Amino acid sequence: MTHADPTTDAADAAPRRTTKQREAVREALAASEEFVSAQALHQSMRQSGSTVGLATVYRALAALAEDGEADALQSGGESLYRACTPTHHHHLICRRCGRTVELEAAAVERWAGQVAAAHGFVEPEHVVDIFGLCGECAAQVAAPERDSRPLS
Repeated sequence: MTHADPTTDAADAAPRRTTKQREAVREALAASEEFVSAQALHQSMRQSGSTVGLATVYRALAALAEDGEADALQSGGESLYRACTPTHHHHLICRRCGRTVELEAAAVERWAGQVAAAHGFVEPEHVVDIFGLCGECAAQVAAPERDSRPLS
């Protein structure tokens, strides 16, 4: 997953030219509350009447992630994107529905620094995403098990 980092060269580079297509992708991504693939975002945009092409969606999402306007993660061999806050954070992600909660984790930050220092590393960077089932999905998964038990 990528996060904005003010110490990177990309942050010092001139801002990208804003195009109508890139703005349309940015708005569509902001409207999604979960991580989404380029193909799913493109399909959603097409259903809303957009004529932005799939290749443009891929390029725009990659640029948004590079510029720190979106987080990106790999899942099932494809990149997924989500509009996020530009500060460093972590995610708790439901494997079933994609519900995502942004987390600050001071203990993780301390641990990453300690591990890096113990091995002689400086300027550590890390990514922490926690995948599980949200309460609603866990209840839905458990419900069929309860329904299939014989009644006494």
